[in-house]
Amino acid sequence: MATDDPGTIRQEFGEAVNMTAGELEKWLESEESQSVGQKDGDAESTGHASGRRIVELLRTKKDDLTDDDLAHMRKVHGYVQRHLAQEPKQEDVATSRWRYSLMNWGHDPLKKG
Repeated sequence: MATDDPGTIRQEFGEAVNMTAGELEKWLESEESQSVGQKDGDAESTGHASGRRIVELLRTKKDDLTDDDLAHMRKVHGYVQRHLAQEPKQEDVATSRWRYSLMNWGHDPLKKG
């Protein structure tokens, strides 16, 4: 069940997003990042656009977060949780579209710690 508590939303977002703003920014510039995701008639996929927003959120002070920011943070947490549950049963996820898509949303499933 989704929560409206800003502290809980920030905590869940922090658990879901395990890439730094710099790591995510660099990733979003890659061909791999731009090769995945749903493009609703746009040149940029939904996940790629979300990744750019996540970079902004990571650089925003918690007291400056808006209701819209918190709503996107909740959306990111939900996406990452759903997508992690769909892990492909293949040997090499390192170069999988599944991993690339998650990384666009700020989560690298291969990142330790």
